[in-house]
Amino acid sequence: MVYPLSYQLYEYERGLTAAEQRAADVRAGQTAAALRDLRACLGRSFRLRHRVRPARGAADTVTAPVRFLSSAR
Repeated sequence: MVYPLSYQLYEYERGLTAAEQRAADVRAGQTAAALRDLRACLGRSFRLRHRVRPARGAADTVTAPVRFLSSAR
């Protein structure tokens, strides 16, 4: 919800009520817990994967230098 600037200034100067502060603290705690869980999940998923080396002579690797036709001058 968007409030006019005068109301926002009034709220800033007045401060939060105890109930509003508790609600903000709960939201901050929930956000922190969700971020912690996400970091742990991503850390596990990236840590458990083994890196696989590409096979030698794979089709997508260049094994010989590229030569250009002399007529393309």
